Amino acid sequence: MSGYIGFVYVTDNMLLIELRTPAEVSRLLAGRVRALRLQREWTQQEMAERAGLTLATYRRFEHSGRISLERLLRIAVVLDACGGFDQLFTVPPARSLAELAKRTQQPARKRGRRTRAAGSTG
Repeated sequence: MSGYIGFVYVTDNMLLIELRTPAEVSRLLAGRVRALRLQREWTQQEMAERAGLTLATYRRFEHSGRISLERLLRIAVVLDACGGFDQLFTVPPARSLAELAKRTQQPARKRGRRTRAAGSTG
């Protein structure tokens, strides 16, 4: 099951679970970006220029979904779609007071063990 990204949806008291590979999610995002671009009646060239990308980079993204995070963020800014990025990798709320207390404690510093450099006798 590793290598898949799970999405859980709750609709009409039903729980739906979808599993997608990272490549599938990338292509899905590229399709959404393309749809927003077309909705604005922008050419790929216009979109690339607005995002500060080369046309080849933007075309590759729409075709394959492959792009760097920084470039994807540029596209999101142009499309006014940055809100979702703010929610990525946020720590969920504590489920108990004990968990909250544990999170607020300063972790004890741990130091690594020193190892002797190869060939030293000291």
